[in-house]
Parts: sequence; structure tokens; C-alpha cells
Amino acid sequence: MAETQESVRASGGTLYGPLKALSEQQAEKHFPGATTIIRPGLIVGPGDDTDRFTYWPVRLARGGKTLAPGDGSDPVQFIDVRDLSEWIIRVAESRILGTFNATGPATPLIMRDMLLTIARAINSKARLTWVSTDFLDSEQVSPWSDMPVWVPGTGDSAGFARRRIGKAQAAGLACRKLVDTAVDTLEWFTQQPAERQAMLKSGISAEREAQLLQLWRSRSTSDA
Repeated sequence: MAETQESVRASGGTLYGPLKALSEQQAEKHFPGATTIIRPGLIVGPGDDTDRFTYWPVRLARGGKTLAPGDGSDPVQFIDVRDLSEWIIRVAESRILGTFNATGPATPLIMRDMLLTIARAINSKARLTWVSTDFLDSEQVSPWSDMPVWVPGTGDSAGFARRRIGKAQAAGLACRKLVDTAVDTLEWFTQQPAERQAMLKSGISAEREAQLLQLWRSRSTSDA
């Protein structure tokens, strides 16, 4: 196991997907017709040590001009860890077999509506500035890591946040409201030690964001 973990780290993440697929194949090989394979999307909520969703409630709570990626129309998907874990337990107890995409929300959601919903839920005064995908790419701002949750809804990543979840929903998967996840996540984060709050593990720094916004404004003005 240690060698496998070291190999994954050394690969820069390129082995992550293939190893997950191999794990599924091995489960089916050894337990043919008697496996349950659950493929979660981005797992979010209180206790998340990656900050891959937490960045947005924290950033919007800070207020001010806020860099938002794309034009707001890109789809997003994620699932609250509490919804996922409760459902997995029910699936195991009920011996439900099959392969399931386990993500949310229950109905399609785009980036603009996600950010606006979070902002309203936490009474944020942030002002969103939507910055084009081309600009972010030119400035080496990475989807998913620098701009958490978000990936462009076109090109190679067009299907990334368009997973079909109807099968999991039919098997009992239910997703709580985004406002609840956002409020609970922010509350959890603000209860962490000061040094933890000062070191978000995803997203861009305030300084980098300010630089990008200034550059975006200057380019937009020069193109006008």
C-alpha cells in the first residue's frame, strides 16, 4: 500500500483515475454480480480539510470585489459529506448493488447561481467580477485548484460537472440545500484555530486576486 501511495504522489495525480478504475475492476472480479460501486463527485461540507468548496463561503464572507471564473454559466456539481455518508450507510444496510454516480445537487446548478446563493445565505456584500476563461488561462489560473469547484463547461472538461445522478436518486440519495451546506461550512471554518483560517488550502490568495482584477480591468478598458 505504501508503494502505491508513493506512486500516486510521484505521478502528480495522473494515476488517481486509473487506480480507481482498476479498483472497481478488481472488486467485480472477486465479487461478480455482488458489488456496490459508488463514484462520488466533489465532497464538501464541514470538516473538509481540502477547502475545495470552503474557499467560496470564506471569500464571499470577506466581501469586496471578488473574482468569479468564466461567465457564470458553467455547470457545477458537489455533494455534502453528510448526505453522502448517510446514503452510503443506507445502501450498505439495504444491500443495494450496482454502480452509482453520487454527487449533487438534486437539480442542475451553474456557477453564477452557486455563488449568488452562497452570498445570500451568509449575507455577503461581495461584488462579483466575472473574468473570462481565456484570461484566466493566459494568467495560469487553474480551474479546480485556483478557482475551486469550477471547471470550464466546454472543451475537454465539458462533461465534468454533468454527471447523471438519477440512478443514485432512485436508490435514495438526497441532497440538502446549498444554503445549509454553505452556512454550516463557514461556521465550521470560523471555529478553527487562527493559523488554520489563515491558510486556505485551495483558491488564490487575496494579493493574487487583487492583481488579477486590476489586470482584468486594465485589459477590459484598453479593449473598449
